[in-house]
Amino acid sequence: MGTITKRDLVVQISDQTGLTQHQVFDVLQLFLDNVTSYLAQNSEVVLRNFGTFEVRVSKPKIGRNPNSPEQDVPIPARAIVKFKPGKEMKEKVSSLLPKLNK
Repeated sequence: MGTITKRDLVVQISDQTGLTQHQVFDVLQLFLDNVTSYLAQNSEVVLRNFGTFEVRVSKPKIGRNPNSPEQDVPIPARAIVKFKPGKEMKEKVSSLLPKLNK
């Protein structure tokens, strides 16, 4: 199908609900801001049947410079956001598999 942008979502939700695009944009932006804020506080965000967002800390490690493989490059620990899809999302996405193999 391609890439769906925030703007595409706003237009689609506006068409489906009868709300103005500005109202939908404000609600969507508040939702995203709140999810980001909670993740920044190291809270887990659970959206039933959709999925779970959580912050994980990666361990520091030693990498290699591809242009100079003999040189070690320290990679510091960092906080990353992980997403685990919910049951309904997994089921809907798994239905793509037969279509992708055609």
